[in-house]
Amino acid sequence: MRPLEGLLVADFSRVLAGPLATMTLADLGATVIKVERPGTGDDTRTWGPPFTERSTAYFESANRGKASLTLDIADPGDRALAQELARRADVFVENFKPGSLARYGLDHETVAATNPRIVYCSISGFGSGPGANLPGYDFLVQAVGGLMSITGEADGEPLKSGVALVDVLTGKDAVIGIQAALAARSRTGRGQRIEVSLLTSLLAAMVNQTANASLGLVPRRMGNQHPSIAPYETLRCADGLIAVACGNDGQFRRFAAVIGDCALADDERFANNPARVTNRAALVDTLELALAGNPVQHWIDVLTAAGVPAGAVGTVNDGIALAERLGLKPLSQTGPGYLPQVRHPVTYSHDSPDIEAPIPLPPPILGSHTTAVRDWLAGPPDAHPPILKENQT
Repeated sequence: MRPLEGLLVADFSRVLAGPLATMTLADLGATVIKVERPGTGDDTRTWGPPFTERSTAYFESANRGKASLTLDIADPGDRALAQELARRADVFVENFKPGSLARYGLDHETVAATNPRIVYCSISGFGSGPGANLPGYDFLVQAVGGLMSITGEADGEPLKSGVALVDVLTGKDAVIGIQAALAARSRTGRGQRIEVSLLTSLLAAMVNQTANASLGLVPRRMGNQHPSIAPYETLRCADGLIAVACGNDGQFRRFAAVIGDCALADDERFANNPARVTNRAALVDTLELALAGNPVQHWIDVLTAAGVPAGAVGTVNDGIALAERLGLKPLSQTGPGYLPQVRHPVTYSHDSPDIEAPIPLPPPILGSHTTAVRDWLAGPPDAHPPILKENQT
């Protein structure tokens, strides 16, 4: 039995943050009904290449385990079905422009009036206050929220992350909030509204950099270097770059021994982490001079053997292959004929899905469960959701 079996999630979100949150709930056993616009569906169904037989890799990366219900909430009949879905749901997730669902009777106040146990999650770019009208896109928030200002080489242009990191972080924060609200509901019997925004999730996720800024410091781009730790960066070897992460003085002492310069750890410029940060330029020059004598793999082998964190700078494919070699099983199948999915990243000792078992529902074809769900919503209000099958009609 999966941990959230028996919970019904009404998913009125699209693109990435909301769909990622609801996919996580589906991974954990919740029944997730994804409401999409007839004819077009979620924006990411067309965000390619790469395309799959049914949509795009982008869409399928955030929408497995869900049923697709097409509704036009501007249509009175469809709107009534959407309201009925909200009345029956345990969780409601939306990322519409703040306030816009009120005209359809799908805002928190209206939904909670008929379903006081609802956990209603609103995801926005900049909150429901003065920033309600600002468009909330990951790239924009990376820019205005400061992430780009600390990403890239010191003398280069500000850069975004290589993935929609703010959306991903916000989706995970939404799951945390939903789970907390469900736990509170188990004690009080009452649901509540939770709000999460891209900007606040980003600021929270920048942890030490946000703390530095709050103290009056101005975080800056440092390439692969760390503002508070050294050496914690990429260093050049005979044939390329190695990533070295010395998190304490003991690791640095072992690093110095491996490269054949034990005295380095006693040099007052490098004897402790604050000194190494202050004298980083001299430290890097010294280390790279020693590392230049051998290739990356040699140093990975000897440093790892000595307990010094070190690794090659690999591709995403390399990361998947490493996880597979380590027995972490990063990919999961959704069934014959479907592309592999990146599996739910948490394992549980009890009541968890078998990570090798197929996920019950693959990413849905647009509207593929509409008939079954419409029939259920038109039926008795205390009926359980239908047993949803793979891309039924």
